[in-house]
Amino acid sequence: MPGHMPAMHGRPQIVPRAMAAKENFVEGDYVVYPTHGVGKVERIATEEIAGHKLELIHITFEENRMTLRVPVAKARTAGLRKLATRKVFDEALALLKGRARIKRTMWSRRAQEYEQKINSGDPMQIAEVVRDLHRNAGQPDQSFSERQIYEAAMDRLAAELAALDNTDKGT
Repeated sequence: MPGHMPAMHGRPQIVPRAMAAKENFVEGDYVVYPTHGVGKVERIATEEIAGHKLELIHITFEENRMTLRVPVAKARTAGLRKLATRKVFDEALALLKGRARIKRTMWSRRAQEYEQKINSGDPMQIAEVVRDLHRNAGQPDQSFSERQIYEAAMDRLAAELAALDNTDKGT
């Protein structure tokens, strides 16, 4: 038949992608979820939710005492990723030695940009926030909101570095 396309069955296409995604995240691995930081994959299981069977990745975030369930098929689009490689993290840490880029825009706009960078989950962008908000001796003190954003960025970097080095954040 001219113009006739063979019927495509969505199921066989979805399953391999889900299996491939499942192979990337393994129980016991540490992963990064952009808005929550570093968590641990507790299990990957199929559950029925509202009559639909979904394969879910269960991630625990000890610091927040929270468990997040992310559908395997949506893991990548949700921004879930494995820990950064040592090379990427070293590049992010090297950014900290650079000169702070002070923007002359309104604080509310800068704060919004900093929050977006932190919530991106990208170690390079988070390192930029730490670099830009760090205060050396002799510089004016940070405002309360600056300090909160700075500490959130430091916490995210420290958590990922600790998981990468298999230590705790304090060291």
